[in-house]
Amino acid sequence: MRSLLILLTLSLTLSATKIKDISSIVGVRENQVIGYSLVVGLKKTGDGTTSKFTLQSIANMLKAMNIDMNPADIKSKNVAAVVVTANLGAFTRQGDKLDVTVSSIGDAQSLQGGTLLMTPLKGVDGKIYALAQGPISIGGKNERGAGADSHPTAGLVYGGGMIEREIDTDIYHQQSATLSLKESNFENAIAVQKAINATYNAKVAVALDPRTIKLQCPKNQSMVEFLSQVENLNMDYTPESKIVINERTGTIIAGVDIEVKPVVITQGDITIKIKPSQQPQTPDGGIKVDNDLIVGVKENEVYTKNGTTTVANIVRSLQKLGATPKAIISILEAMKSAGSISAQLEVI
Repeated sequence: MRSLLILLTLSLTLSATKIKDISSIVGVRENQVIGYSLVVGLKKTGDGTTSKFTLQSIANMLKAMNIDMNPADIKSKNVAAVVVTANLGAFTRQGDKLDVTVSSIGDAQSLQGGTLLMTPLKGVDGKIYALAQGPISIGGKNERGAGADSHPTAGLVYGGGMIEREIDTDIYHQQSATLSLKESNFENAIAVQKAINATYNAKVAVALDPRTIKLQCPKNQSMVEFLSQVENLNMDYTPESKIVINERTGTIIAGVDIEVKPVVITQGDITIKIKPSQQPQTPDGGIKVDNDLIVGVKENEVYTKNGTTTVANIVRSLQKLGATPKAIISILEAMKSAGSISAQLEVI
């Protein structure tokens, strides 16, 4: 089975981008909640008698319903102990519904067909912010038509959570706010500052560091109106030069203009020569990738005329030589270690 290598090229030139696409407002975020409960209605795929906490939970539930039961006498396999998690969006209100994730913590074989019992969902402060209950959905089917997992021990309850306590976030009465860039970059921080100040013709934005911009609301506007306008302003965005490699899938994502400096590297039977030459010789059977790069098929070598080239050209050349994705990734990592590539290399 042949491996597949995908090279995606992204332009790193200045581009107009909305401020909301590269930043977030400090304090406006999701909050996580968690709870413990039982799933009932399973077809003998629940926790066994070795999960003592499940038996104790069943006994406690029955006791709350005025049924006194010894946990040791419970033999049911139709119940499973689960942990329930969810994310509360910013500005959620009482009565709003949310999806919750249900995950088995015992030795249940499957949660298929189960129903989650009422579950209090708490925040880190120990307070209950939502309640969850409802039938569990396991998910779709795989390419063969079977279930996505023959023994699914996790699932979702769509719209099964309901907000009971709101998280107070007063934006309207605030006079200042803070923008946080998703990536630290001095150039982008200054670009955001300039775009906002130019729009309001006043110094309402100040870049405190490469990621933080402090905002001061104009007197003739509310904070809600101000932030709405700021988020939709266009600014000159400079993406960071980066090469992202997924070793598992053989995927390489690189900027189209990321430069590779002079270097000589050998990987197996492939040699890459990047060095200036007034009269570079084209090897027999050579293939011209562009005006700057030549691939020698017979010698399995890559030559360059001007002493520099780009990552995109190198990858295309190596593909013409029949290099495997693993070999190409190894060559790029070696180039980075040798200092031939200055852009950030991220392996995922």
